Amino acid sequence: MSSKENVAVSQLLSLLESRYAMRVLWALKDGHAQTFRLLQDSVGGITPNTLNTRLKELREAGLVSHGNEGYSVTANGVDLLKRLSDLQAFAIKWTAGQGKKK
Repeated sequence: MSSKENVAVSQLLSLLESRYAMRVLWALKDGHAQTFRLLQDSVGGITPNTLNTRLKELREAGLVSHGNEGYSVTANGVDLLKRLSDLQAFAIKWTAGQGKKK
């Protein structure tokens, strides 16, 4: 991987590692817009201040937008979520394997 590619991956991971960032994106993955309050309930346990901060960061990154019906993922957000969709299948398989070790 080139230095430029490493920087790009590092920047994306830095954004996604922010507390609740992935949960916000995951809550919007069905493609339906959500109001702030509904999104806060969907994410669970997130304070309004933290949700505002994450939404601002995700909007600036071009992954989330805000319209008349609420917050939704952009085309780039959909692309990212599609690429991360295998994560859910892996997590289920991995969790089942972890249970067998105990």
